[in-house]
Amino acid sequence: MTSASFDSAARPPRRKEVEAIRALLPFLWPAGAIELRVRVAVALAFLVAAKVVNVCVPFFYKWAVDALSGELGAAVTVPVGLIVGYGVARVMARAFGELRDAVFAKVAQRAVRTAALATFRHLHGLALSFHLDRRTGGLSRAIERGTKGIEFVLSFTLFNVAPTLLEIAMVCGVLWALYDVNFAVVTFVTVAGYIAFTLAVTEWRLKFRRTMNETDGEAHTRAIDSLLNYETVKYFGAEEHEARRFDSALRRYEHAAVKSKTSLSLLNIGQGGLVAVGLILVMIMAGQGVAAGRMTLGDFVLVNTYLIQLYLPLNFLGFVYREIKRSLTDMEEMFGLLKIQAGIVDAEDAQPLASGPGEVAFERVSFSYDARRPILKDVSFTIPAGKTVAIVGPSGAGKSTIGRLLFRFHDIDRGAVRIDGQDIRDVAQASLRAAIGVVPQDTVLFNDTIYYNIAYGRPGASPAEVEEAARLARIHDFVMSLPDGYQSRVGERGLKLSGGEKQRVAIARTILKRPRILVFDEATSALDSHTEKEIQASLREVSTDRTTLVIAHRLSTVVDADDIVVLDEGRVAEHGRHDELLALGGRYAAMWERQQKAAEVEQALDASRATA
Repeated sequence: MTSASFDSAARPPRRKEVEAIRALLPFLWPAGAIELRVRVAVALAFLVAAKVVNVCVPFFYKWAVDALSGELGAAVTVPVGLIVGYGVARVMARAFGELRDAVFAKVAQRAVRTAALATFRHLHGLALSFHLDRRTGGLSRAIERGTKGIEFVLSFTLFNVAPTLLEIAMVCGVLWALYDVNFAVVTFVTVAGYIAFTLAVTEWRLKFRRTMNETDGEAHTRAIDSLLNYETVKYFGAEEHEARRFDSALRRYEHAAVKSKTSLSLLNIGQGGLVAVGLILVMIMAGQGVAAGRMTLGDFVLVNTYLIQLYLPLNFLGFVYREIKRSLTDMEEMFGLLKIQAGIVDAEDAQPLASGPGEVAFERVSFSYDARRPILKDVSFTIPAGKTVAIVGPSGAGKSTIGRLLFRFHDIDRGAVRIDGQDIRDVAQASLRAAIGVVPQDTVLFNDTIYYNIAYGRPGASPAEVEEAARLARIHDFVMSLPDGYQSRVGERGLKLSGGEKQRVAIARTILKRPRILVFDEATSALDSHTEKEIQASLREVSTDRTTLVIAHRLSTVVDADDIVVLDEGRVAEHGRHDELLALGGRYAAMWERQQKAAEVEQALDASRATA
């Protein structure tokens, strides 16, 4: 992520904008979507028709004025038809514009939806390392701003910038053909100067917009992070500290926003001055033409109408250009996420994991998050199908890394991890992860109902299957005791439930998934002794006849394992059954003795509190 961000920052702004537009084109002209392509073509046809009619409208105005300044008879009969024609032309120009928008609406919204979905899917496909460093609030804002930017660019680039430039060319051509090249030259120079001024000032102002985006994302991220950790903030009385951190980002946003607003005023004043100069020059030339008899009063009105009709969208063009620049900046940020390479990808010839009993083998596995600090060193062990193997060891020994490698959150540096003889690097990740169920130490639930969180294990499961999974996890009775039953909401990250209740929901969710391999990653280490024993009973029941990997710190939870692997400094120090390892008198026996003494001290303290 860092290197991608540096690369993005190093590219010139113009190049980044071109890349953003190039990234957008496939969504505008999607392959195989005949209907959407037809809609784009029809919308462009309506666009041209609207502008052609719009350029013809002032002629009706001119002819009516000329008729009114002539004989009385003509003034009574001719202008009525011309005025009606003027009105009809106006309605047609508006109708073509509305039809254009209606036809193109599905294209724009489909592009927004497809781009947002592609980004969302890509984020879920990125490596765990990216998400460990992520700023969740900043990512959500990037997608939100990016999708809005796509909608704006699609609608206004095609239907405001392009048609306005087309109308400018047509008007210049008409003025040149009807009157004098000077009319076309003055109009063109004014428009060119307006556009050049707008581009130059907007480029200068863009840095303020980028700063606003960065500080807005930072403020949003800090707010989300603080609110998600509401309890921690309260525990430490850190409300003012969090407010200061939030305000520091808001202060930088305020500074950039003030600069953006004041520079906008400068831009608007300059644009107004250029328009006024051009309008004055053309009207003077038209007035001189009328005075000399070369032009009629209707011609004077025609020129005036053309200029007003032209400068109105041209004035709007300044706003559109600024918004397009902003939208391109927002799109660049979102499409930049799509350029981040997924750290773990399927091999080109990857096949689904073949069905089998579920034997797991780590063969001389070495792995490091950073080459300077190896985590696992030549680790080998096997979990026979239907058996339970525990991984124990001190903190930092690499226990949790074992589970992440099995789930293929990371690829190993050397060796192989196999399931039923298949190297997991050679199989499709989706099939691999479908075969593994994980109950983590810190269970995070979705802010939805209990039913939704359990059914997440297999979204197509029936209500009866969800309830059966809850019964096996021994949480059904608790859920039924709630006023709303399975429709009870669990709150942000499941904070409305206790630790034990959340773990039981996690167990039910994993049961419903029906995996052939189970991983319990310190699933009870954060619970009290009573709850731990209840959860352990549920885990033993769930893991019966399933290949099970238990990652544990408390040795009392793994005494019944078929094999216990002791890790120390990333290596397998010893392994065997509980009794064998105690008899060996090595690291496991020393850990057991320390934990037993700690448990005795805790029991003595509990007893003294009970009698106090």
